[in-house]
Amino acid sequence: MTDVTLAELCIFAASEAFRNNGEIVATGVGPVPRLAASLAKLTHTPELMMTDGEAYLVEQPVPLGPRGDYKPKFAGYLPFSRFFDSAVWSGRRHAMVTPTQIDRFGQINLSQLGGTHKQPKTQMLGVRGFPGNTIYHPNSFFFPAHTSRVFVEGEVDMVSGVGYNPAKRVPGGNYSGVDLRVIVTNLCVMDFGGTNNAIRVVSLHPGVTFDEVQAATGFPLEKGALTETPLPDAEALAIIAQLDPHNIRASVIKDNPPAIRAH
Repeated sequence: MTDVTLAELCIFAASEAFRNNGEIVATGVGPVPRLAASLAKLTHTPELMMTDGEAYLVEQPVPLGPRGDYKPKFAGYLPFSRFFDSAVWSGRRHAMVTPTQIDRFGQINLSQLGGTHKQPKTQMLGVRGFPGNTIYHPNSFFFPAHTSRVFVEGEVDMVSGVGYNPAKRVPGGNYSGVDLRVIVTNLCVMDFGGTNNAIRVVSLHPGVTFDEVQAATGFPLEKGALTETPLPDAEALAIIAQLDPHNIRASVIKDNPPAIRAH
């Protein structure tokens, strides 16, 4: 298992975020989250529902990249408008995404960096659907580069997704749908199980220490069990390779390092 890559370790770890989720739509945005959701469906949680990313539910996850002769096995029609009613607004969806920033409250930013709201230093694509996504259904996150520029001190430059910040809660508002689950990075796995939903480290990737994770984070982290993140087994690696025949996963983390860090 020494040839397992860090990206494959992250896929395997991220797939656990979907374990025992039940019959909901699992959405992975980006190669690692998408492969993670697909791996979950093909192994431990087959009842998950998935889409082809366009207008249909599919019986089997669709592989990444050019499909050649592959034809998706459609299970039902699910256009964008119906997707909101059947999954998003009902809470029957779990999304894993990669924002640009996240803060200690789990608030995410994928909209702008620096400057002001009227004149940002870097303008991206706006909040898209994240205000609604983060207040209606469970969300998890993947970050390929764990640094203090991503895990920021203070608050994110623009709040694009709802978190657990009490200062942002409107009196009388309904925040019962805010459900942040898991964070997988190139260093560790974290969750929101600390004091008052604080982010805590639950497992460290092979060769990584808690101090290294803390040094790469702009706010204090709590400690969970601090186990070692498990390596994917042969079955999981074979499924990942089948789902990603063009090895797109190799481009996600810089230099495509091995899962076990050399000392």
